[in-house]
Amino acid sequence: MEKLIITAAICGAEVTKEQNPNVPYTVEEIVREAKSAVDAGAAIVHLHVREDDGTPTQSHKRFQECTDAIRKACPNVILIPSTGGAVGMSPDERLDSTNTNPIPEMATLDCGTCNFGDDIFDNTMPTMRAFGKRMIEKGIKPEYECFEMGHLDTILTMARKGEVPGNPMQFNFVLGVPGCTPATVDNLCWLVNKIPTGSTWTATGIGRHAFTLAAPAIVMGGNVRVGFEDNLYLERGVLAKSNGELVDKVVRMAKLLGRQVATSDEAREILSLKH
Repeated sequence: MEKLIITAAICGAEVTKEQNPNVPYTVEEIVREAKSAVDAGAAIVHLHVREDDGTPTQSHKRFQECTDAIRKACPNVILIPSTGGAVGMSPDERLDSTNTNPIPEMATLDCGTCNFGDDIFDNTMPTMRAFGKRMIEKGIKPEYECFEMGHLDTILTMARKGEVPGNPMQFNFVLGVPGCTPATVDNLCWLVNKIPTGSTWTATGIGRHAFTLAAPAIVMGGNVRVGFEDNLYLERGVLAKSNGELVDKVVRMAKLLGRQVATSDEAREILSLKH
C-alpha cells in the first residue's frame, strides 16, 4: 500500500473566527497554520485566502502574497489553490487563483452544481469546461472535487471527451456537506470503485465526519484531507487549536492502522506531478 498523503485545508472561505478564534485570515496567520500542518505531517496545503477582515477573495495578488510567504516557511509543500472560491463568485473571479507565478502544480476543479447548506454552489457545464481548458493550457493537474455521486460520472465523461485533463486523475470525495452525499463508508466505497485504474483519491469528511471518514480511507489505501475549512473540532466539544492538531490526529490514526505518511516529494511521485 502506498504511503498516506495528508492534505490540510487550512482556512476555507466560510468559517470564521467567531466559530473558532484560530481560523486564519491574515497572511501571517495563514502561514502559521500552513506551517503547523506541514510540521505535523501534511504533504499538501489546500489554500483559500482571505482579506485581513476575513472576507474571502480569489485575487491572484492575495494568492501570490500568501503562496510566496508559505513557501518561505515550507519550501517543499504542495499547494493546491481553490478555484471554488466562495458561493456567488463568478467563474472568472474563481479562476484568478491560478494566475500566480509560478503556475500552481495543482488546483481544485469542482465537478458539478449542488446544494451547499442553504446556498447553491454553481458549477455549470460551461464553467467546468472553461476551468478544464485553463488547466490543460497551463499544465495544472486538477484535483476533482466530487460532492455528489453524479459528479463522478460527469467529470469522467468530460475527461473522455478531452474537456478536462485525464489519467492519471486525482479525486477528492467531499462527503457530508448538508444537502449533498452523506459521509458513509458505503458511499465512499461506491465512489472509489468507479474511478479509473491508476487514479488516486482523497476522502474529506465534513464536520463530525472528519475522522470517521478518515479511518476507512486510511485502511482502503486512499488519502485524507482535514483542516479548519472542513471541521473546527479536534473531538466532540473541543475546538482545535491549530490545523496541525487535526493533521496530527490523522498521523496518529495512520500509525495505529499501520500506514506510513508521505512527504511532499513522495506525494508528488504518487500523484504523478512534475516538480
